[in-house]
Formats: sequence, C-alpha cells, structure tokens
Amino acid sequence: MTILGLLAGALTTGCWLPQLLRSWRTRSARDISWTYLGILGLGVTLWLSYGLLTNEITIILANGATISAIITLAGLKALFDREARETT
Repeated sequence: MTILGLLAGALTTGCWLPQLLRSWRTRSARDISWTYLGILGLGVTLWLSYGLLTNEITIILANGATISAIITLAGLKALFDREARETT
C-alpha cells in the first residue's frame, strides 16, 4: 500500500514539473489564475495537515512536495506578472 501511495503521489506531484518548466521558459504564468493557485494551495495544505495528524507518510510526502511546487509556481507568477507590468 505504501508503494502504491508513493507512486500516486509521485505522479500527481510530478505533473507540476512541465508547468513549472513552461512558465520558466516562457517567463509567463499569465494563464494561471491566483484564485486557482489559492484554492488548490489551501486544499493541498489541508491534505498535508491530515497526513501529519494521521502520520500517513505517503500523504505527507506527496502533499509536501505538491505544496512546494505550488509555492514555486506562485513565486514565478508574481515575478513574471511584475516584470510584465514594468515593461508595459
């Protein structure tokens, strides 16, 4: 069961990598809404909290990595949105 959970977590977390790379390469995250990032971030944070409270390592690892990816993407979005405003 642990291997199944880790595999599921790796796949759902790994799906963020192409978006992060695309945002970095294009220097844009304009198509990603702040509302989406906020709601998703809150949901993942709640799942991480659940994992911590129940001591479920697969939930902790998967959601810890996912929240890191969301935070990184939000940082890129803030940076690139600011750069876009400054150049226009």
